[in-house]
Amino acid sequence: MFRNKFTSLSITCLILCLISNPSPSSSSNDHSFQILDVSKSLQQTRNASSPSSTHHFNSALSLTLSSLPFNSNSNYTSLTLSRFTRDQARVRHLLHHHSLSLSKSKSKSRNPNFQSPVTSGFGQGTGEYLARIGVGRPVKQFYMAIDTGSDVSWLQCRPCFSCFQQSDPIFNPSASSTYKSLSCTSKQCAALDTSACFRDNCIYQVSYGDGSYTVGNFATETISFGSSGSVSGVAIGCGHDNEGLFTGSEGLLGLGGSSLSLPSQIKATSFSYCLVDRDSRSSSTLDFNSTAPADSVVAPMLSNSFIKTYLYVGLTGINVGGRAVRIPRGAFAIGRRGSGGVIVDSGTTVTRFPAAVYESLRDAFRDMTRNLRRAGGFSLLDTCYDLSSSRTVRVPTVSFKFSGGKTLTLPPDNYLMPVDESGKYCFAFAGTEGSLSIIGNTQQQGTRVTFNLAKKFIGFSPNKC
Repeated sequence: MFRNKFTSLSITCLILCLISNPSPSSSSNDHSFQILDVSKSLQQTRNASSPSSTHHFNSALSLTLSSLPFNSNSNYTSLTLSRFTRDQARVRHLLHHHSLSLSKSKSKSRNPNFQSPVTSGFGQGTGEYLARIGVGRPVKQFYMAIDTGSDVSWLQCRPCFSCFQQSDPIFNPSASSTYKSLSCTSKQCAALDTSACFRDNCIYQVSYGDGSYTVGNFATETISFGSSGSVSGVAIGCGHDNEGLFTGSEGLLGLGGSSLSLPSQIKATSFSYCLVDRDSRSSSTLDFNSTAPADSVVAPMLSNSFIKTYLYVGLTGINVGGRAVRIPRGAFAIGRRGSGGVIVDSGTTVTRFPAAVYESLRDAFRDMTRNLRRAGGFSLLDTCYDLSSSRTVRVPTVSFKFSGGKTLTLPPDNYLMPVDESGKYCFAFAGTEGSLSIIGNTQQQGTRVTFNLAKKFIGFSPNKC
């Protein structure tokens, strides 16, 4: 019996398939201006769009991993447009989920440290970041998008009614000795937002704002983190019908706040990641149960009793050029009925603020960049500059102010991003019609972001990739 309504085509096709196949820098001293190295940034942009470039993982564990090739059929501008198209859809999904959750609501021991490498998925046309994760016994490795804005982890599985192209062979659950289907009466099945029952096997469905979705068996499996360890009995989706814009990844790791998220299931007291520059071919790590670097800018992690998935941070203000941006009172607060607030999201590309906040931020930045040559907007970005004739430019500093008095100063690369190879740069913020604010991964680049789940704080530490 369905506990929520499935897309009829998806579930019908899946059951037919199953019947026939039973198996930055930080400081409290906010400097007014910084230097953007245009030449270095553009060189990295051009390197990123070279078909000969590949992703190489060089984690501290010296893992031997395969590489993700650059999509040589697309140039940098088309990849950026593709990235923003998916980003817009993702933000609509986050805002819809936020609104839907509010509507529904109205109606012990120390764990070992786990670590996996993380790389940018930009070469595949996605703004998300990919972790290399082992699944099953014997272990099979997969590239999975890390997502702090969702909870259910899943990967593509055989038999595959509908699967998108991926780099590695599709996971075969019948070849894993640790794969176990979950029953319809299991607590994990009951925790799903959308589920159904087929021959006492729990069937899951997760849908995303861009029309993408995954449907399949909900099961437990052993998850491995390189050579740093493994955890058995983790509930994951084994997707037999997967449609949409899952470019570059072979599945998804849900790092949100509910009981089904990976941190919750492995009983992690904390997790952290450092997101390399979007155009970089290097990698960093996703760590569990590690301590925040000593130099972290610490902000409180806030709770929203109406929405368990999202990870909220106590943002109180924004500075541009050392001056506070005029922001409506309470613009970043979580309302009594769960509206508003600021979440930290690894999957959203550029930071979003409610329209009134964004317009004040944008206007303050424009006022202090009148010396720069303006260019037309680009996709969702409305404030762009032609820096093609410059080697370096002086730009106003942008910084976030958190409750508790700490300030995170963003490096110029984290708020002025190239959108082509010729020197067009855009201010990497955008507005939304909703009340929710989202700190995206462009603003998190080069910063070790630590979510301390036990002590309820989020730490930001620059240059810890």
